[in-house]
Order: sequence, then C-alpha cells, then structure tokens
Amino acid sequence: MFLFSAATGAEAACEGENLLAKMEEGERRALLAAADAVPFPRGNLWRAVRGEEVVHLVGTYHLDDPRHGEVMARVAPLVEAAAVVLVEAGPEEEAALMADLARDPSLMVLTEGPTLREALPEAEWAMLADAMRARGLPPFMVSKFRPWYVSVLLALPACKMEGAVAGAGGLDGMIIAHAEAADVPLRALEAHDTVFRQFAAMSFEDQLGMITSALALEPVSADYSVTLADAYFDQEARLIWELTRRMSLEVPGVPAAQVEEDFAQMERMLMTDRNRAWIPVIEAAAQEGPVLAAFGALHLSGETGVLHLLEEAGFRLERLPM
Repeated sequence: MFLFSAATGAEAACEGENLLAKMEEGERRALLAAADAVPFPRGNLWRAVRGEEVVHLVGTYHLDDPRHGEVMARVAPLVEAAAVVLVEAGPEEEAALMADLARDPSLMVLTEGPTLREALPEAEWAMLADAMRARGLPPFMVSKFRPWYVSVLLALPACKMEGAVAGAGGLDGMIIAHAEAADVPLRALEAHDTVFRQFAAMSFEDQLGMITSALALEPVSADYSVTLADAYFDQEARLIWELTRRMSLEVPGVPAAQVEEDFAQMERMLMTDRNRAWIPVIEAAAQEGPVLAAFGALHLSGETGVLHLLEEAGFRLERLPM
C-alpha cells in the first residue's frame, strides 16, 4: 500500500475492545437505526444482474486479517469465472502513482507555506507528534507532509502500521494476486491519481480539520481498529460510518454543524463522487462477460452507494452468503 511506504514502525497486535459490544443498548440501537435508514446497509457480497450482464460485487477490508482466508475461499471461484476483475487500484496504478511521486514529491510534501508544526495549535501538534512516533515516523518529517496525508496515516492504527508497510493489502491484495495467478484480466475502477486530485482540491484549512477529526479518535485507536474489523466480518460496515460520525460529534470544542459539514464533504469526495464515476466502468466491463468488482465495503451502502446506483441503472440485486 503505497500511501504508507514512508513508515517504519514496529507492529504490535491490535489489542482493544469492541466499542459496539460495550456500548449501552440504547446507543447501539440508535446506531443500528441510523445504518438501516440507508439502502443496502449490510452485506459484503452481492450479485447484480441486468439481462445477460452479471456483476459480482465484493466489499473489502483493506488491512490484513487472518479471517480473510475464509472469505477468499468464497470469492476465489468468482474471480476465476470472471471475464475481468475490477479493483480500486491494481499493480499498474500503484506503479504509476509511485512514478508521479518520484517526479513530484510536492504531491505529498509541503514545499511552501507553514509546516504543520507552525500551522497547528501547540497542544494539537504535541498530540500529533506522539501519534506519529507511535507509528514509527519522526515528527520533524511529518511536519512537512501535506495535512490530508497525515490524516490518512492517523486513520491507520499504530498496531497495523507494519502490515501496511509490508504491503499486505488486505482482501484487495488477495483478490489481485488470485486474479493474476488465474490469468484473469485486471482493471482499475479509476485513474491512479483520482484521490490525490480530490485532496488537492481541498483548502489547507479543510485539510487541517481532517487532522483534528482524526486525532479525536487517537485515544481509542486500538479499540476503533478492533471494532472496524469486527464490523466488517459481521458484514455491518455501515455501522462504522455511523459510529465514527457519533464519536466525532462528541469531540469537545468542535461545533456539531462543523462535524456534519466535514462528514458531508468527506462522503462526497471519497465515496459519492467516486461511486458515480465507477458505474459506467462497471457497466462497460459487464458487456464483455461476468465481472467481479472489489472495493472498500463502505462504498456499497447508502443512497449514492454502488449498490443503489446499480439498482437505479436497472440491475437486480441479490445478497450472497460470505
């Protein structure tokens, strides 16, 4: 996973508590109700059919986990039967992005203006420095990173850093490797620099806000990591989105209206816009034969999730056991 290639920290086991399991029943019911208020809130494996076109959709978890083995046993025959496998980014896209970074380090590194140490309040910088040390990154280096990239690093718990550096790749990596071994064509759902361009369009101040939001979860990062993984394997990925929103709303000193605005912007930028752009790619591939499309599980659910967009395009959706 190229976004974490700078990190060198040692990995420890993510030993934490499932935040949903220890939540009061009323709070948990409220989160479930919020998740259930959107289309297709649960399920990681789906079949979409329109006439003769057949698309299998796999919601993935991007980090390594021993439970992926059982999931992959279910997915492997679908990979082998596909005329094409679609992923967020394959080996060619990662190579292209690494080449871009070699040519232009400013894609991730600040080359002008204040450093993060200068731009952030002292207390917030101290928290960030500690969080980055835990991930094996010296603060003086992090101070020159673009804020959006730092927020991405914060989203990865320290206990998962080594696996990301090693390029484990989670279920996505396993699907890509299996497609290559089975000689099934691989294609990307989007251009290699899509997410970079989206972040580049954000103001510096908005990117700093992403750091503030990410630091709010740092004290429970191990618990959050355990909860995220458990929710995925329980096929309840939408709960994570609602849990993250709830935890962000509870951060002292951050107005609720600002949190909601930030969430709306992130959902539009990282999910809605990309989901809409993926639909024509999926439809075009489906004309060639059976398709398997694998991407982060959060992209499946919601009014502008991939499943609902395909349904609006005339596909019939069926949830499959996984």
